[in-house]
Amino acid sequence: MKINKKVLVIKNISREGLGLFEEVLRKENIKFDLGEEEFPQPNGYSAVFVFGGPDSANDKTSKMQDELKRIKETIKAGIPYFGVCLGMQTLVKANGGEVYKNTIKEIGFRAPDGNYFEIDLANEGKKDPIFRGITSPLKIFHLHGETVSLRNGMSLLATGRHCRNQVVKVGKTAYGFQGHLELNKQTLEKWIKEDSDLNSISASHLRSDFKKLKAEYQNNGRIILTNFLKIAGLI
Repeated sequence: MKINKKVLVIKNISREGLGLFEEVLRKENIKFDLGEEEFPQPNGYSAVFVFGGPDSANDKTSKMQDELKRIKETIKAGIPYFGVCLGMQTLVKANGGEVYKNTIKEIGFRAPDGNYFEIDLANEGKKDPIFRGITSPLKIFHLHGETVSLRNGMSLLATGRHCRNQVVKVGKTAYGFQGHLELNKQTLEKWIKEDSDLNSISASHLRSDFKKLKAEYQNNGRIILTNFLKIAGLI
């Protein structure tokens, strides 16, 4: 049976989207449809990506209620799912977990103590194919103030020092990453200009950190997305 090599990409705000991941999708000849104003019916797609934004998964807006409904449909249908930041939190919320304020906002490349944000693979993460070829710990860029609590049927794949639940898995093919592995130079520049949370950090420091980490960081992003596409049966 021929696989429909098309995925659905949901942008919760225009500045947050595929970034580095678009390079990988195009390399693998995987087409994608974008949803921003609405979340289309997921049936017919080989995978669904949901990216970040300023909303909370706890919002009672019609937009968020529809998003949670569509994500629940995605998981119920067994469609592979990749969520980033808000897309991780909505994955958890849609499947019975909770979203709440983290003890600190994780913003940028560095924690308040000046050290780089890193995530450590938990035992489940070390065994999961999403992290094949990845060395723990790995550095991560953050832009969030909320976190999640898990329920039965969810696995914790990676943890962080300032926000414990960093990478979660729901069922067999649904993944949520709190950090932004899709970050590339164009995305960073757009966020520096448009995201108010980054105003507290020197733009020159953000650019300097990205330059130092770029090769390692983007290599990890490419590997993890490629692993996901293999899990989804797209490559």
